[in-house]
Amino acid sequence: MKKTLRILQFTSCILFLCKPFSQAQSNAELTIDGTRILQNGTPFPFTGISFFNAIYNPAFNKNSAGRIRWLTKFNSYGINVLRIWGQWDNKLGFVDTCPTCTLYTPDGNLRAEHLATLKSIIRDASEQQMVIELVLFARESFNDNIRLGDQEADRATAAITRELLPYRNVVFQIWNEHSYRVLEHMKTIKSIDPNRLVTNSPGYGGDLGDEAQNKALDFLTPHTSRQWVGRHWEVAPLEIKYLMGRFKKPVVDDEPARNGTSEFGGPASAPSPTDQIIQIFQIWQAGGYTVYHHDMFQKNYGHPSIPPSGIPDPEFNPYHRAVFEFLSKRSRYSN
Repeated sequence: MKKTLRILQFTSCILFLCKPFSQAQSNAELTIDGTRILQNGTPFPFTGISFFNAIYNPAFNKNSAGRIRWLTKFNSYGINVLRIWGQWDNKLGFVDTCPTCTLYTPDGNLRAEHLATLKSIIRDASEQQMVIELVLFARESFNDNIRLGDQEADRATAAITRELLPYRNVVFQIWNEHSYRVLEHMKTIKSIDPNRLVTNSPGYGGDLGDEAQNKALDFLTPHTSRQWVGRHWEVAPLEIKYLMGRFKKPVVDDEPARNGTSEFGGPASAPSPTDQIIQIFQIWQAGGYTVYHHDMFQKNYGHPSIPPSGIPDPEFNPYHRAVFEFLSKRSRYSN
């Protein structure tokens, strides 16, 4: 009798320990098939939004129920990927930035509070069959001399990879707009989690990445050329087509031309939402994927471009809503 009880206790313990892993894995295991991204073996229409401040936004993280309402709203507008940043500690005055708004301590360890918030976001997103594109390091912080040493960065990369092992609805983007030690970080990630999909944003708009990293990465996420090239809605799809043809893997137009302030790579003159819609349409026609880039984070609270919540609300202004309504009709307009 005692032996049977011990076996039952052991079995229950194993089931309890395995439950979070099985739940997370069953919802959104991401894989690659040629130039397609799959979710649990089915083509996944990777359609994202820039929500860089997600981990550090008080309104989004007040409680799980409220966050799920926001995720449901994003989903209703065709968004199934949130592009969020581990580092949000730059000095540019963006909404929700602060010196400790980063997953990493200077010695490369993880900040427990922010890690817990990230995991909560990931779990809630998984319930909605949504994916998190987690940017590990940011060029903006690097430029402000907020950066980890090489050993500390390796420690941080290994730590976040281990912590997120159970969560399969996450892809890692090593840098936003930088290419420092990309292959070293990818090696660290793959040594711990060989099946984790890894990508990188190699540089500013129009930087399509170097040969070595484009060959090594699981899929590509360049920031395509923006308004300074003129008709970016024609140029960017050609860049995506080139990368898909050369490297035979999925390509995401990860931070395309946007509306809003002319600062931080924005347009010199007022754009039209049709500019974004045409570009997105052309990317879909080429077989690529897209992340909607916008201006709802590049100032602080109280600025007209920032929603009161600090969350990129699809209905915040007519410009954004026009684009989001188009995104919600992806199945109507894409192949």
